[in-house]
Amino acid sequence: MRSWLPFVLLCLNNCALSQAVPLSRYHELRWRCIGPHRGGRTVGAAGIPAMPNTFYIGVNNGGVWKTTDAGRTWNPIFDDQPTGSIGALAAAPSNPEVIYVGSGEGLQRPDLSTGDGIYRSANGGKTWTHLGLRDGRQISAIIVDPQDPNTLFVAVLGHPYGPNEERGIFRSLDGGKTFDKVLYKDENTGAVALAFEPGNSKTVYADLWAARQGPWENGEFQGPGSGLYKSTDGGSTWKRLEGGLPTAKDGLGRIGFGISRTNPKKIYAIVDSRQLSGIYRSDDGGAAWQRVNSEQRLCGRGSDFAEIKVDPTNPDTLWVANTSTYRSTDGGKNFTCIKGAPGGDDYHTIWINPEHPEIVLLASDQGATISVNGGETWSSWYNQATAQFYHVATDNQFPYWVYGGQQESGSAGVASRGPDGQITFREWHPVGAEEYGYIAPDPLNPNLIYGGKLSRYHRDTGEVDDVAPPDVRQRKVRLLRTAPLIFSMVDPHVLFFAANVLFKTADGAKSWEVISPDLSREHPAVPASIGVYRTPELASMKRRGVIYAVGPSYKSIDVIWVGTDDGLVHLTKDGGKHWTDVTPPSVDSWSKISQIDAGHFDAETAYLAVNRIRLDDQRPHIYRTHDGSGTWKEIVGGLPDDPINTVREDPQRKGLLFCGSERAVYFSNDDGDHWNPLRLNMPTTSIRDLVIHGDDLVVGTHGRSFWILDNMSPLRDPSPAQDDLAAYLFKPQDAYLISWNRNTDTPLPPEEPAGQNPPDGAMIDYTLRSPAKTVTLEILDSKGEVFRRFSNDDKPSLIDEKQLTIATYWLRPPVVLPSEAGFHRFIWDLHGEPPKTVRRGFTMVAIIHDTPSAQGAMAPPGVYTVRLTVDGTVLNQKLTLLSDPRKPKG
Repeated sequence: MRSWLPFVLLCLNNCALSQAVPLSRYHELRWRCIGPHRGGRTVGAAGIPAMPNTFYIGVNNGGVWKTTDAGRTWNPIFDDQPTGSIGALAAAPSNPEVIYVGSGEGLQRPDLSTGDGIYRSANGGKTWTHLGLRDGRQISAIIVDPQDPNTLFVAVLGHPYGPNEERGIFRSLDGGKTFDKVLYKDENTGAVALAFEPGNSKTVYADLWAARQGPWENGEFQGPGSGLYKSTDGGSTWKRLEGGLPTAKDGLGRIGFGISRTNPKKIYAIVDSRQLSGIYRSDDGGAAWQRVNSEQRLCGRGSDFAEIKVDPTNPDTLWVANTSTYRSTDGGKNFTCIKGAPGGDDYHTIWINPEHPEIVLLASDQGATISVNGGETWSSWYNQATAQFYHVATDNQFPYWVYGGQQESGSAGVASRGPDGQITFREWHPVGAEEYGYIAPDPLNPNLIYGGKLSRYHRDTGEVDDVAPPDVRQRKVRLLRTAPLIFSMVDPHVLFFAANVLFKTADGAKSWEVISPDLSREHPAVPASIGVYRTPELASMKRRGVIYAVGPSYKSIDVIWVGTDDGLVHLTKDGGKHWTDVTPPSVDSWSKISQIDAGHFDAETAYLAVNRIRLDDQRPHIYRTHDGSGTWKEIVGGLPDDPINTVREDPQRKGLLFCGSERAVYFSNDDGDHWNPLRLNMPTTSIRDLVIHGDDLVVGTHGRSFWILDNMSPLRDPSPAQDDLAAYLFKPQDAYLISWNRNTDTPLPPEEPAGQNPPDGAMIDYTLRSPAKTVTLEILDSKGEVFRRFSNDDKPSLIDEKQLTIATYWLRPPVVLPSEAGFHRFIWDLHGEPPKTVRRGFTMVAIIHDTPSAQGAMAPPGVYTVRLTVDGTVLNQKLTLLSDPRKPKG
């Protein structure tokens, strides 16, 4: 039983109070990852000294990954767990099969996802057990006693957007069954770093950090509770280390530290302070400190970067991670950059193998890279499908492409289908936009792709134009990392772009028109979540909100919905001449309007995704109106406590909705009154955006790249016959006759990372109310003749040539039709009956399976009949096979 089942059961139990859709009705639908295989933000990192090729990484919203070949390939090992937000991990030195994982990103930054505590594996990541510390939300560090895998310390940072009690340093002596809070300051101060003194696990160092994120972009606060502590009795008592370090009066913030293995009294620290930031050194175990370097390239942005490590064999060789990675060989006086852009930037964690110091693992905003030669060369970060996207869009070509801006890595466009049986590096490419925000392919010309703030990419030439409005170039408007960019749903010539005002162009960005005033709050309130960091100045803070969501109507060019990150919703019905504040009454200041989807079937309908995570609110919030905002209803029945980022209405089936949360996708077939889980086989990750392309559901995740749910059309069928009849056959979607290169040339190595293609063939979906004795599926051509037949009891016919010395057993295996109760998706490969070809030789008769010679004739284009017979009951549906649209006609 998968261990994320409790999460699904929670959703189903909530739905069961009203109108749940049974999971058995759609459980065989499958998501597929299309990439790109380009690493995303990673903070957790650990290796195993005695196994120099084995490493683990914890990816922010990407789960836990493992390599056993020094980074040539990475494999996810945490995908069945209820969280994908990871900030810390540690392998027990005395038993590397024991791994501890701390969830939550373990840092303070403008864009993050929280977790649900700490996990343990006793078998190298094959299975996991949740241990506790659930309300800590952000775990920053874990250390395990070198001699005892059951003794560990955990640094809990706590709620990033509010106060809470479960924070500080926790100790467990029984493998995480119980925890004691051994170092605690107050509800506003968390813990961010830990280390044992090398060779003496009774001496422990820890850093406490008083910090809070505000609800507005780049709003951050630091309090007086920060400081470095030391225990010499295994964590029972602690002493604050102050001699020479900055204090609260100096604006002390986060401290990161590294201890020499060859001289444990020598400690280096990176200290964040308003006046006295820098690299500090102690030669007496932390009693006295001196600043040895104040270069900002090493200690700048101290709330983001505080990583310093000491070479295991030389106390004067240091490694520092910041926007680049630096190394010093003279005790921190001078540093040389050894790794940075190109090749990644924004480095967070350094792990150096104590037995082989030439082996180094780096965790950065581009995933993980490994060096086995002291930093001369590094493994690739183009083999981890952990890209963090903010939004997703598709174009109108065939096969369609999927686009998004990737955190710290620019943009990406990925084909939804590759020509060689999979989606490789050949099928994706940057599209000239910056890393944050929206990508908008031109609906009339897929070779033109708009993005960021604001560029236009020409796919045919690679040229990138700056087409931003003049007010943007001159910085006359407010912009954040995510600026809405979306084409009109009615007039494909019209493109909208939002800052704190709404821009519009209808001539390919040659000219821009401002069609709204500043739609943010003129006097934003200071929310209660600010707590002790509230000051009189905040009460009169300047206007700082921006338009965060734009929802053009699908029915009227004049109707546009707009939402801001500071909690306002406006509506225009005359193309922007007049705007009306239509904010739902329960939406208050700094409730971020994450997305607005206008109704597909009338101009009076809209759906709002409201994210309040920055107000320390983990609950879901979705609103619906059908009367042009006259009344709003919150529609979250069946959703667990999980912030919502996106909501979409299906363009074909009225009342069918999809939403994406910080952990999963959900759907509702009754206009949002009740929701059902649609996670299926997708790993837990932050769903930042989703779109519906034809029959496909396309998702942009913030930690696991792009995913597609192929042919979700069974969710559109509300027929009660699915439950009332013994069998039900869904109307198949049209299928395309596509030939792909079967690697007659030299294929790519099997280790080369690649995305999944959609199934090759026609998807035929049916449900069985109970197990059937006999199930047959026949494909009839236009003459009513059987072109292909399948059954639940198909068996191979063994050929046994008596006259030959050796009989043959190489037979094409049968394709067996499922007959169990529930929903089934069967893939017809578009071929007729396989030939009964017999290959004769001196000692052999064979039908070779899985070769073209063993396949039947390819079906020609046309309309076919799918006939399903279940225990004598016959069901029929039409199936249309279409030629590849890219082929010349005639």
